[in-house]
Amino acid sequence: MRNAQKTIIIVMVLAATIAAGCKKKPVATPQPAPTVEAPPDTTPPPAPPQRVEETAPVPQPRLPEDAIANRSLDDLNRDSPLKPVFFGLDSAELDDAGRGVATANADVLKKYASWAITIEGHCDERGTAEYNLALGERRALAVKTYLSSLGIPPDRMRTVSYGKEFPFDVAHTEDAWSRNRRGHFVITAK
Repeated sequence: MRNAQKTIIIVMVLAATIAAGCKKKPVATPQPAPTVEAPPDTTPPPAPPQRVEETAPVPQPRLPEDAIANRSLDDLNRDSPLKPVFFGLDSAELDDAGRGVATANADVLKKYASWAITIEGHCDERGTAEYNLALGERRALAVKTYLSSLGIPPDRMRTVSYGKEFPFDVAHTEDAWSRNRRGHFVITAK
């Protein structure tokens, strides 16, 4: 029995030791850092907002409606503010009259800076189709180059040649032929 008592005592001591080890240990709470008093704030408080007196807007004089800007592309092209530039026989050179018309067209294009245009090169019915297509292209490019020199951005202009395909005047006279040799303007975007 002595052995049994010893065993019981050992088991009880072990159990007490284990139980003591499982107890929660007290956790040290962090101490707050000592506070240092800030010097007193000596800046003055912000000024109260100033009252703003509301005034009625001054009415602006009403501008007249722009009869050109409000028109559709079809209407603009039917009665175009851009006039055709005419060329001499077998020529893609702008003469004084052609430069004058192109300059007036440049003024219109500057006023309506959002417009994009196509410059069509046309020829009279004389000559082969191939020759007239090439001549029409040179005419359209001559007008575009001149307008660019007057400050119209080249990306607002494109060129196309129709040669003798779309005559302005279908008569077979010198007057009709002179009206067909032209750089024609089409407004393609507003």
